[in-house]
Amino acid sequence: MPIKYYIYNHPFKLESGEVLSQLKIAYTTYGEFDGDNAIWVCHALTANSEVDDWWPNVVCEGGFLNPQKNFIICANIIGSHYGSTGPLSVNPETDKPYFGTFPFITVRDIANAHQILAKHLNINHVKAIIGSSIGGYQAMEMALMFPNFTEKLVLIATSAKSQPWVIAFNESQRMAIESDVTYGKADCEAGAKGMKVSRSIALLSYRGSSAYNATQQEIDSKDKVSGFRASTYQQYQGEKLCNRFNAYSYHILTRVLDSHNVGRGRGGVESALAQIECKTLVIGISTDIIFPVSEQIILYKHIPNATIQLLSSEFGHDGFLVEHAKLNSILIPFIN
Repeated sequence: MPIKYYIYNHPFKLESGEVLSQLKIAYTTYGEFDGDNAIWVCHALTANSEVDDWWPNVVCEGGFLNPQKNFIICANIIGSHYGSTGPLSVNPETDKPYFGTFPFITVRDIANAHQILAKHLNINHVKAIIGSSIGGYQAMEMALMFPNFTEKLVLIATSAKSQPWVIAFNESQRMAIESDVTYGKADCEAGAKGMKVSRSIALLSYRGSSAYNATQQEIDSKDKVSGFRASTYQQYQGEKLCNRFNAYSYHILTRVLDSHNVGRGRGGVESALAQIECKTLVIGISTDIIFPVSEQIILYKHIPNATIQLLSSEFGHDGFLVEHAKLNSILIPFIN
């Protein structure tokens, strides 16, 4: 489906107090809106609004995001590389791209941008909000900030706040980007080599030992002393991200991840989660090391109307992208 764009020609005040003089939101929709069949999908860190691109086996007839029954919408998060206002956007105040001067944003700013788009599209209520990873962060904030907006909430492989373990991974990734001598220059390619290393670090947390040991074993020779598949895979994935993303967006979005804490200003995590009124399904992934199941148990314990499911997978955090058949079997009954 083609990407659409909405230009919000009004000042957009950020949680930090800074103001974006204009906001551009890229979004993609699937199906027809009948006033009561919308499902809002919140994407993860380096994904885009084209859900069928990164979740192809669920945006289909027989998938839990069925465009023949529902109106599916996903907005590219601000700060990202894929069309919404971000570091490569032109700052109207200077007529030059923001690059490293792009202001600090939080998950709550992203949730506010989603709501602006919803109002533009005359969507006052959705059937469900679905979010995985940082998408789960957005989904929680939307449920708390706009409590009458959704009937159901789906939180997959996510947490109520970013724990030190997550923040440490993010800081290591930023350190890799900042070690690139080109980072900081007014150039779209600045920091690319550092981001390649950054992505390699991230993949270790996304997949974990179970996934690597299952998919990167040597198949041509068991007696190798160099040229390992795992090494090639890290190089390939780092290069792949460099070809589709930019270091300024990656840097700012890892800081967005760090900022997440539903309890901030709400009396703590338990108090905040207790305020979520909608029917909620929490899904944990058995081998997830970045958002371990213990984090989903906290959500389940403190969201009043929540149930929890464990998704068994050897693919770690990335299991939410890979285990489409299992997700369909869990989510179709919940959503419908």
